[in-house]
Amino acid sequence: MNVRLLIAVVAALLLFARAARADTLADVRARGVLRWAGDIQGGEPYVYEDEKQPGKLVGFEVEIADALAKRLGVRAKFVQADWSNLVPSLERADFDVIMNGLEATAERRERILLSRPYFVYRETLAVPRGSTAQSLDDVRGKRIATLNQTFAWHLLRARGFEPVLYEGVQEPYSDLARGRVDGVLLENVIADRYGCGLPEIRCVEDEIARGTYVIGIRKNDGALKIAIDEALDAMKKSGELRAILERWKLWAPEQNDLDAIADLAAAPAPRAIDRAQVVLFLQGALVTLGLTCAAFAIAMPFGILLAIARLYGGAVGRVASATYVEILRGTPVLLQLYILYYGLAPFVRLGPMTAAIVGLGLNYAAYEAEVHRGALLAVPRGQSEAAAALGLTRVQTLRHVLLPQSLRHALPAVTNDFVALLKDSSLVSVITVVELTKRMTIASVELRGWLVPGLLCAALYFALSFPLARLSRRLEKRLHGDQAPRLA
Repeated sequence: MNVRLLIAVVAALLLFARAARADTLADVRARGVLRWAGDIQGGEPYVYEDEKQPGKLVGFEVEIADALAKRLGVRAKFVQADWSNLVPSLERADFDVIMNGLEATAERRERILLSRPYFVYRETLAVPRGSTAQSLDDVRGKRIATLNQTFAWHLLRARGFEPVLYEGVQEPYSDLARGRVDGVLLENVIADRYGCGLPEIRCVEDEIARGTYVIGIRKNDGALKIAIDEALDAMKKSGELRAILERWKLWAPEQNDLDAIADLAAAPAPRAIDRAQVVLFLQGALVTLGLTCAAFAIAMPFGILLAIARLYGGAVGRVASATYVEILRGTPVLLQLYILYYGLAPFVRLGPMTAAIVGLGLNYAAYEAEVHRGALLAVPRGQSEAAAALGLTRVQTLRHVLLPQSLRHALPAVTNDFVALLKDSSLVSVITVVELTKRMTIASVELRGWLVPGLLCAALYFALSFPLARLSRRLEKRLHGDQAPRLA
């Protein structure tokens, strides 16, 4: 009886929650706020922070959102969200609508409601200044960069390309200027501001494709869609929309064709986890494992040297090693990767994989330094005194007496750090390395769901880390014997 009552209560709550979400327009008007989401990382001219008034958001989409909200009788409130997660976050009801250069595609129309278009864009191909390429066919087989989950990404995949994926709009053009990629395909709004003006880059005059920006609305929010469409129509008829676009230097004759442009070519039909997908995941796992091993091969010896310098290196060695450890541990590894790959690019041009290995290796060397410093301090002082009595030099004492014993003490922490590094390797996707986690995010788009790719990704991470933990435990037993405390 209690079980039936519990089921009935849960069902009632679910129905109530669904009903509560069914009339988002009424909810918006009741609270007086339209919550719209975007990603500030998209930058100018979409939505970004005003240089003159830090904290204030500006951009042509900010003005459109404010105008829409005013016509709905409410005020607009911006919600920051990662661009690649805008659609799933909308489906979770984290906000009311999404509007951030959201392209009208058949794939998105299957998942959410799309408003009437408010802007026409053109896909623009950027190539090195000396290139003679005039179309995508001319750069076939080369490294072409774009943003994940954009129509440009779908277009490249449909044409047989394997795009190089970036998170921000400026980075692909910076890498194109430095020769790291062979081309960039993105909307003209982005290309005109971040790529075409660079002396090393030439933008192809002929447009590759044309499409429209729309507002995304949840499937069950039909009333809200009607209200937004009516507001957009009113803005077009009154000239308010054109005035906003002209103010941001975005108006062009093609904007008169807003309602004439159909959805862009549909993305491939949703795939299931098949053998090809599993192979791609396994390749991502191999990249992750290889990256981790290579980075740890840097971190381990360098960390030992830092620990030795901090304990026995004299005043200069102690200060230098301590400074290195505190700086590298005190700043995010993501920031260090950005600096190493993008910040130092004018001076040292590292490839993505090289930068990933060096960055993670140098970062984890700081953690290994503290592990081995503690392990060296755990060796009884009498060991070094006995070595000195036998006539061993300081180097010989370290090599033959202290380090062999300290390594046994450090083994559990070292194993833990290796597993942590295995997981932290997912951060290198920001510098275009397609490892296991990045493969999962790409697959989630193709499969149109996060659950199955996420479970497969987690299973592979577990398969990589669990054997290592078991091996570490076996080594500990072999080195120390079974010294676990026992209850009386």
